[in-house]
Amino acid sequence: MSLLAEEIVEEWLNRNGYFTIRGLIVGRHEIDLLAVKITDKVIERRHIEVQASSRPIGYVTKFPGSTESIAKRRSDEELRKHVAGWVRKKFDLPEKEQLRQQLAPGEWSRELVVHNVKYPQELEMIGRNKVKVIRLSELVADLRSPSTSIKGAAGSQLVELGPLFSQEL
Repeated sequence: MSLLAEEIVEEWLNRNGYFTIRGLIVGRHEIDLLAVKITDKVIERRHIEVQASSRPIGYVTKFPGSTESIAKRRSDEELRKHVAGWVRKKFDLPEKEQLRQQLAPGEWSRELVVHNVKYPQELEMIGRNKVKVIRLSELVADLRSPSTSIKGAAGSQLVELGPLFSQEL
């Protein structure tokens, strides 16, 4: 479901005037989406990771190199450690930063789009690590509103499936 969610997020970005690159491979890692929007005086740069599951069984984050199950209950300290490691892996690896700076020098946002999660406190911790958390249902609702100047792009047909993504379970 994450690939479908990535396509919906990309459609939302495109309709809001962003140029996007999806599924970049950086060494052994991947960047879900990079988006750039150029206006009169500003260049907006967004690095967006997407995690979408209709029936989540565990945590979003897994500490890099850890062999622990994503479903094993974590203490607050373990969760902080896993979230910090996940944020480093997803956003702060030097090779990812180098690629972003080659594409559009400057400050990039760090964002996570999620659908359903099993442990909401994990999203709070991710937010405390300077990652903006966005609900997929909010993006779908925005796509269904007539407010965007671009009425459709490559993912338009997926948006018609919006009711699948418009509610948190």
